[in-house]
Formats: sequence, C-alpha cells, structure tokens
Amino acid sequence: MRGQWREPVIVLRLGDTDLGFDVPGRRLDGTVKGKKLVRRFFWNVARGIGGAAVVVFALANGAGSGGGKWGHPFQREIRVKGPANAMALDLLDKLRSASGPWLVCSPSWIAVVDTGSTYLDPADAPQPQIIWQARKPQAPDLSFRTRTMTWPDGSSFRFPLQSRTEEQHLRKYHEFPDVIHWNGRGVG
Repeated sequence: MRGQWREPVIVLRLGDTDLGFDVPGRRLDGTVKGKKLVRRFFWNVARGIGGAAVVVFALANGAGSGGGKWGHPFQREIRVKGPANAMALDLLDKLRSASGPWLVCSPSWIAVVDTGSTYLDPADAPQPQIIWQARKPQAPDLSFRTRTMTWPDGSSFRFPLQSRTEEQHLRKYHEFPDVIHWNGRGVG
C-alpha cells in the first residue's frame, strides 16, 4: 500500500469481527432485518443448543465459582452506531466476511485489507485483497485514541485491535491527544 499510495502508512491487525450493531434496520449481528428468516430460525436453534452445551461445560469446569470473570457469552459489544443506511455499513458489510482483516492508514487514505486465515502456512496463504478503501475527503475521520472511524452522516465504528501487540505497535506512531507521527516517533 505504501508504494501504491506513495505515502507513509500505519498497518494494524483488526480483532474480532463479530461486532454488535446499533443501526435501524439491522439486527444486533449486523444482518438486515426481515431477510433469510428460515435460515435465522435454524441458526438460533443451533446457537441455543451450542450455548447450552458451553454453559454446562463451563460450569463443570468451575466457571461461575467466583474464580474468574465470566462475562456474557451471548452479548455483543456495540461497536457500530448510526442512522438507517449509515455510510459505515459499506465497510462493515465487507468486513464481516473477512478472515484476516488489517487496517491500513496514511495521511490521505484508509483501507481494510484481508490476508485470509492466519492458520494457513504462509506459503499457502492467498494474496492480500483490498476489501474497502477511501481517500480524503470521502474517507471517515479516524481517531487512534478512541479507535473510532466517524463518517459525515454521524455513523461510527469502534474498531477492535487484535492484541496488546497491536496496541504497542500503534504507540510508536500515536501520542495523546491525537497526534500522529506517520514516520514513527523520534527517539527521546
């Protein structure tokens, strides 16, 4: 991307793409309301059976005994907000099917690249594919501090990073409040 855009870039591995949506006309999982109702019915039945099995397995192994944080296994963290037909949905509909998403940013471009499954041998991995990109002024505003992309219609996406390693990598380029050093921070 650096060669294509001819600008310095920051590349970050995105985390879980199992996002929660708060957008009119969309379900919590981001699917369009009123579509594929039979498939949704059977998926919900399978999810309920699987969830019950997980709960039984977890309780059998000491979960819920005060020994750790259990969380809410059937709740999604809301990371996508906006009006009906939000501008953010263009990116997020493509992101939901990605198996190895990376966020690539430069001073005037933002893109999401899919490298495929990370469980493959790198020699057998598919070529990285750009699944979405935008150039300023059409690109959303990006805040590394809040890990948020915000579009002109007010829709927003709080992007999750893959791991603590990605957060540490980001610190090489970002400092409070929202100063970005595209070529990395100087020593000292």
